[in-house]
Amino acid sequence: MPVAAAAPLISSVQKLVLYETRARYFLVGSNPAETKYRVLKIDRTEPKDLVVIDDKHVYTQQEVRELLGRLDLGNRTKMGQKGSSGLSRAVSAFGIVGFVRFLEGYYIVLITKRRKMADIGGHAIYKIEDTNMVYIPNDSVRVSHPDEARYLRIFQNVDLSSNFYFSYSYDLSHSLQYNLTVLRMPLETLKTETAQTGQESFDIFEDEGLSTQGGSGVFGICSKPYEKYVWNAKLLDAVRAAVHRDWLLCIIHGFCGQSKLLIYGRPIYVTLIARRSSKFAGTRFLKRGANCEGDVANEVETEQILYDASVMSFSAGSYSSYVQVRGSVPLYWSQDISTMMPKPPITLDQADPYAHVAALHFDQMLQRFGSPIIILNLVKEREKRKHERILSEELVAAVTYLNQFLPPEHAIIYIPWDMAKYTKSKLCNVLDRLNVIAESVVKKTGFFVNRPDFFCSILRPDEKWNELGGCVVSTGRLQTGVLRTNCVDCLDRTNTAQFMVGKCALAYQLYSLGLIDKPNLQFDTDAVRLFEELYEDHGDTLSLQYGGSQLVHRVKTYRKIAPWTQHSKDIMQTLSRYYSNAFSDADRQDSINLFLGVFKPAEGKPHLWELPTDFYLHHKNTLSLSHTRKSYTYWWTAGVLKYLPLPFDEVTCAENRCKLTVKKFHKYEEEIDIHNEFFRPYELSSFDETFCLAMTNSTRDFMPKNVGIDPSPFTVRKPDETGKSVLGNKNNREETVLQRKTAASAPPPPSEEAVSSSSEDDSGTDKEDEGAVSQRSTPVKVTDTGDSTKITENVVQSTKDVYGVNLSDIPSEDDLTIYARFVQLGQSQHKQDKGSQQFCSKHPLDKVINLIPISSFSQDNIYEVQPPRADWKSIEIFHAHIQAGRGIMQPLGKDDFLMYREYIRNRYM
Repeated sequence: MPVAAAAPLISSVQKLVLYETRARYFLVGSNPAETKYRVLKIDRTEPKDLVVIDDKHVYTQQEVRELLGRLDLGNRTKMGQKGSSGLSRAVSAFGIVGFVRFLEGYYIVLITKRRKMADIGGHAIYKIEDTNMVYIPNDSVRVSHPDEARYLRIFQNVDLSSNFYFSYSYDLSHSLQYNLTVLRMPLETLKTETAQTGQESFDIFEDEGLSTQGGSGVFGICSKPYEKYVWNAKLLDAVRAAVHRDWLLCIIHGFCGQSKLLIYGRPIYVTLIARRSSKFAGTRFLKRGANCEGDVANEVETEQILYDASVMSFSAGSYSSYVQVRGSVPLYWSQDISTMMPKPPITLDQADPYAHVAALHFDQMLQRFGSPIIILNLVKEREKRKHERILSEELVAAVTYLNQFLPPEHAIIYIPWDMAKYTKSKLCNVLDRLNVIAESVVKKTGFFVNRPDFFCSILRPDEKWNELGGCVVSTGRLQTGVLRTNCVDCLDRTNTAQFMVGKCALAYQLYSLGLIDKPNLQFDTDAVRLFEELYEDHGDTLSLQYGGSQLVHRVKTYRKIAPWTQHSKDIMQTLSRYYSNAFSDADRQDSINLFLGVFKPAEGKPHLWELPTDFYLHHKNTLSLSHTRKSYTYWWTAGVLKYLPLPFDEVTCAENRCKLTVKKFHKYEEEIDIHNEFFRPYELSSFDETFCLAMTNSTRDFMPKNVGIDPSPFTVRKPDETGKSVLGNKNNREETVLQRKTAASAPPPPSEEAVSSSSEDDSGTDKEDEGAVSQRSTPVKVTDTGDSTKITENVVQSTKDVYGVNLSDIPSEDDLTIYARFVQLGQSQHKQDKGSQQFCSKHPLDKVINLIPISSFSQDNIYEVQPPRADWKSIEIFHAHIQAGRGIMQPLGKDDFLMYREYIRNRYM
């Protein structure tokens, strides 16, 4: 079946201006080129109701100017008065977060500052930098309430400038696999959806007779966002049905970071996106386990995206992604923090013999990810007093009960591993064991790549590649199933385990794009160090959001290479986390409940700060009994098993097609042209605005200092061979700069531990099969302490290290002769007198030395430079420019009119 030419729909509302009159607000939104405009009219005369009118009309720039002029003229106090304007400009913005009401009237929340954080195939991902809340009702109709200011402070405690992200053209609530799978839907399906949708489409080619239903059209697709990861869904509910979809901007919360991996000049972007669930969201000790709907606390979906940045197109580029999930143990359990203990006891709040809550949770995962669902449980198994082991026992019972009703090939896989026990043992290596688990997990789930295997993979097949799971299709590979990692807090241990699984998946992703010859990555390579920095930033951000502090135990801690100063910092992070959990988490939880719409203030109801607990807000079955209950045996949603191992959300069926908005455009229409969206050829833009992407890291930070060392990011290096030390603290910028300045001249201490994933003999040659070699993550000690001659050799660097070549001790006689002749020629040239050159013809080199300047400068040497003369046409253009600055315009010629007419025809017709 033929695949349609499809592209994501790009929002045409990216710049907003809020205009104010006494009776109304007018919100004018435009596309980046400011050629298409939409207008929202917001009534200010209603004290408590929200009245928003969208005429759904697309205006031109001239029409908007005329409209604003009429509004300005009609709202002046006296007819013809010019002193006071009837229409004033209030706020400039980049998007609408939503509308919210407490006890008085509605507020509108606008994004006033943004920063580009990542780029996926030309689709920009922005971070919210600042917002502005504007009260809508006029002061004359405002009904004040004494508790309004307190609710406003609680709402603003959710810092929207901290790790909230949005995009105008890329659906951040879905994975890359879902977004690209939707774009590859069959042609007949999209034609049917276009006929059923029947939405109006503004067509700039209508005057030229180019029908959008013709054969040269492109389908624009917009899918319904996955509301579990949309944090402003409740804030947009008040206007969702009344306004055009371009006004609705979905915002996610979590983490977004992007780094550039340079492979001999080829740019590869590594992007890490973490989506925090808005269901059962909260802080560490106040949100544990799951609610009655199967939503768990601290649930985060982490996706690592790898793509070749040299080709900016979803249809022609190479893209790969891998998704994994973290979340609390899906049971009814909690911890009482009133005892003021560092580790409060774990309590099972409610008996669940039929694993009802776990069934709802895993049903959601089967719909979104397919099978197999793999659980990696990292809680403690052996304890003197049962603490974490309570959760393990209940989780094993729940998984065993649910698996007896699933087909064996789609059963939930449970992997228990006491990570804390292995960390304390001196004989066991934590990361080696995690690497074995990661290999088995990635082989079962596979990963996503949007292109078929390279022919070189067929000529030189790899055993690990042939054993890879997932689903192989004609366009590439699909990830089926997901790894779900948890410990008690899902912070420190979980982040290290996810990094090891992500590192294993990264090797397969690089291999699938033809960038490495074997799906294997060693520690202490530039690529892995860059990936580790990205994951540490990811872990710190998520830990601050849920636990109140940064990570306590990092990857370096489990590799046992962390510096001694790290232990004191770990203690400070532990104290910070304890303080945050004991004193500030309750206020943060109230803010989250108010922001997400879990609690809605109303007259006659208790206030938010008067509630003894928010248990009843998050567990809806405590307030009303459900009329329908799921079966204890057939606990999954109907139709899910039919398509397994594929996820139900990604298959082409009637239920999923109704979630799509499909329209057909001309191929040069701005709503689907990502080239115009990214480059903006008709907009005067500065260099800084075009290249304003804030990269988290680049391999330049990790590349070797010396020229002679292999610049490949997949070469194993010692810490002193890199521009950024693996032992350094990323937050201490001064120490990093000092290391970079002194590392080239200062030798390493003789007893320093060099971090390496293999011995020096193995790093240079590949005699053994890399699949059978264990990836050692323990440091290798340098034992050359007794040999003083080797220490002195390390002080003086060889010419190979400095210049990249081995210089001979004594040049040959031929080279010396050529050099002597070159020196003689230079001396003879400088001795010549310029004034008497024409008379000094007796020297035999006069006819040989005739240096001709190759630049535009008539006199150009190391002593003097004479600027070139400007021609008459350049001087005329410059004088015309000066006259234009003074207001004296030159008459336009015929060529100027023809050029401008051609520009208008290409731009607007």
